[in-house]
Amino acid sequence: MTKAPVEDRGTYAGAMTTTNGSPQPGVVAAPIKPLPGAENAGKPGYYTVKPGDTLIRIGLENGQGWKDIARWNNLTNPDLIEVGQVLRVVAPGATPPPVIAADTGVVTRPVTSTTITPSTPTATPLPPASTASGAKPVTPAPAVAAAPAPSAGEDDLNFIWPASGSLLAGFDEARNKGYDISGKAGDPVLAAADGRVVYSGAGLRGYGNLVILKHNNTFLTAYAHNQTLLVKEDQSVRKGQKIAEMGSTDADRVKLHFEIRRQGKPVDPARYLSAR
Repeated sequence: MTKAPVEDRGTYAGAMTTTNGSPQPGVVAAPIKPLPGAENAGKPGYYTVKPGDTLIRIGLENGQGWKDIARWNNLTNPDLIEVGQVLRVVAPGATPPPVIAADTGVVTRPVTSTTITPSTPTATPLPPASTASGAKPVTPAPAVAAAPAPSAGEDDLNFIWPASGSLLAGFDEARNKGYDISGKAGDPVLAAADGRVVYSGAGLRGYGNLVILKHNNTFLTAYAHNQTLLVKEDQSVRKGQKIAEMGSTDADRVKLHFEIRRQGKPVDPARYLSAR
């Protein structure tokens, strides 16, 4: 997929103007057509396109594959999106994920409307009469709901290091959204966990030849600057499988730039990789 051009619509469409910029007398300006999805702006699970965006970047930033976003929004030409257009970035019918601040663990869940039914006053039952012996009646203990059985969470993935080289640069939320790992040109780049290839190409500026894997509804991993890509989009891969060969595309030296993204937000790989 090539970089998607972003069209920027003006604020006045279709009217003939005079030299000073005002509409000519008797000419009616054509109404501005609302941008697709404008009614969903600001809602959880939707994203408003900004200048410079591409579907690849929007997918990476929202934890999705670009093809899925194109399908959910019925984009006839996924290479053309418009500034201000509002795109669905969660599957139809799915609950938008909670917002998680990187490295803080603070979770903010989307607000959903709740209908409150007014309570109806009920008569308070009288205590049972004392028995003939004068003993106090036994009040039954309130029923305790059984705790739900624990289930495996999507955060239980066991990631492996994607390359064997030394660490060149660690995670910095502002300057480096992952790990930079050293190596030689042609060294193997391995899938950090089982997943599906949601991008394989060179369409995201700054990443060179890039592979993005989606592991579940929570995690993506990204592998950048490769000299050779060995997998195709929609291909399933296994943890430890060779998916690329290390290189220096769009970089100042041979290295692997590796990111773990939780619901699209970059997180420190140290939280998920075992120590070496």
